[in-house]
Amino acid sequence: MFSGISFPVFEQSIHDYHQFDNVDQPINNPFRKDKIEHLLYAKNWIDTVQWHLEDIIRNPEIDPVEALALKRRIDASNQERTDMVEYIDSYFLDKYKDVQPKAEAKINSESPAWALDRLSILALKIFHMAEEASRTDASPEHKAKCQQKLDILLEQKKDLSTAIDDLLTDIENGNKYMKVYKQMKMYNDEELNPVLYQNKK
Repeated sequence: MFSGISFPVFEQSIHDYHQFDNVDQPINNPFRKDKIEHLLYAKNWIDTVQWHLEDIIRNPEIDPVEALALKRRIDASNQERTDMVEYIDSYFLDKYKDVQPKAEAKINSESPAWALDRLSILALKIFHMAEEASRTDASPEHKAKCQQKLDILLEQKKDLSTAIDDLLTDIENGNKYMKVYKQMKMYNDEELNPVLYQNKK
């Protein structure tokens, strides 16, 4: 099942990042470029770095100039994340290009790659909630609450993994079909964001 391939790759990326715990640490993707694992690892690395950028920017004592630079870096990361999702969907479009959907086939509310995007973020939530649940400097109450949340996240992982695998099986069997829409993000586009194109005049 594809989720059984994906989640360990996400975990490996998260583990590798935390060997350094530095948002400026360059990625060292261990997978061959012709493997889907390469894209999955790269996708989660983007998510992991952005997770920590979001932590940093919420520091109430952050310098405003640094915060602005971080905000722009997060915007760029969001674009990278979207682009990577579209690359992964391209993989699935190619993989299932010869499948003839059945006449009664239906479209899913999200593409396989956007479901995997949620699984990647969920892997990060599980990692960090597990850290909180085992903190030696935290109160028993804090750790108990975090363990309860972790149990829910682990249940969510099981459900989401099943949903992803079921979706891919349905596509493979022609019961559902893929239709991918580009995200068409506007805030980074100098032709579509009024603040940007008005400043060009």
